[in-house]
Amino acid sequence: MSAAGDKMNCEEYQQAIAADPAFDGGAAHVVDCPACQSFRREIEALNIGIAKAMQIDVPPLQMPDLTNVERDNVVPMKKRSHKLLWFALAATVVLATSIGIRMSGMGQHYDSLPEAVLAHLDHEPRSLVVTNVGVSEEQLARAVPAKYARLDNSGPLITYARTCKINGEDVPHLVMQGEYGPVTVLLMPHEKIAEAMPVEGINVKGVILPVGDGSVAIIGEREERLGPIEQQIVNAVTWTT
Repeated sequence: MSAAGDKMNCEEYQQAIAADPAFDGGAAHVVDCPACQSFRREIEALNIGIAKAMQIDVPPLQMPDLTNVERDNVVPMKKRSHKLLWFALAATVVLATSIGIRMSGMGQHYDSLPEAVLAHLDHEPRSLVVTNVGVSEEQLARAVPAKYARLDNSGPLITYARTCKINGEDVPHLVMQGEYGPVTVLLMPHEKIAEAMPVEGINVKGVILPVGDGSVAIIGEREERLGPIEQQIVNAVTWTT
């Protein structure tokens, strides 16, 4: 990638804007990329929401008038130990770290594989963009490395490709354009299941299919006919693990 950012791809641009919402590079890429334009709007909206949430009105501090206080009624404060102060500071840091972990979903455990799949979709809403711009062969190869699987890319247009974590394992996360909207496909070579498992969300539906020693999750809008896509994906995936 050049210093001016004129050779950025989607993955590089989205990583840059997520790290710094004020990032102004990659203009040559984003001007012709609806997916990245939408992603930038989402990041900017999130940044504004966080800024508004931090705007807390705090009344000015008013110190009480102590000029007329009788000294006999004043109880002296004990000097706090530096060790106690450090313990309090350490506890605050641990609490903040714990909250951050829960909010980011790290270490979260789910009762079933469908629940884990739906939770992952909730964490990546930016992937569900309606677009006719497909990912590059290089980005697809990074998301689906040869050590996991071989993928026949002759089916529906793939517009999103990342490697994510589900249940502690790397999972290629793909999005294809269906008839009624984006369709999410998760390739899970480490999740072996005995039979198909339905996935039911508030606005989505899908299925997790057994494929060899692994499984594939396919989720789309409730109106989407997933049958043809399911067959295409099952035929297109060959595990290499």
